Amino acid sequence: MEALIELLKSFPFLLVGAWETLKLTAFSVGIGLILGTFIGMGRLSKIKLINYPCTAYVEFLRGTPLLVQISIIYFGLPQLGIQLAPYPAAITALGLNSGAYIAEIVRAGIQSIPRGQYEAARSLGLTHWQAMRYIILPQAFRNILPALGNEFITLTKDSSLASVIGVSELMRSGQFIISRTFQTFSIYFGIAFIYFVMTFVISRIVRYIERRMATA
Repeated sequence: MEALIELLKSFPFLLVGAWETLKLTAFSVGIGLILGTFIGMGRLSKIKLINYPCTAYVEFLRGTPLLVQISIIYFGLPQLGIQLAPYPAAITALGLNSGAYIAEIVRAGIQSIPRGQYEAARSLGLTHWQAMRYIILPQAFRNILPALGNEFITLTKDSSLASVIGVSELMRSGQFIISRTFQTFSIYFGIAFIYFVMTFVISRIVRYIERRMATA
């Protein structure tokens, strides 16, 4: 009973942490979407000076743990004279990591569009970038919307790793409460419940957008 009362008392503080988690995730996915779009297109380029660096970026970021990437940016970069506060460091690490995964999603989305549509756009006088912007990418993003939604959900959960560098997101807020109350089970259960609610709502929003786009 005491644990339940403590959880209820701590809930407003946890909700503040949840809001910080959502903001952190939104900024990171925004960065990842911009990076991923250009890197995904770069992965399809036949120019080696474009293709090889884009491929190396994707392979390295997908092949190393996110926790290590956060540690490199926050603890490692200061040795090179670059020092970031916890929040910018977390956004940078999460954004770069998300960009690698979104790049592969975008690449697959572009490849799902029939080649004939690109060739038709070029025959009408559109440049490569105009064909991508007006013809290929709008259709590709419609196809990859479920995968982008999954990436948003994954990053929402992975943002908990930012707690190791002191970012006051949901996990860090819960750890602070536990250090004060010692109610480990109830607080962690409350954290898990809030994460579940956030990801559940995000998945429903993505499905709603999918249905709207399917009927548009």
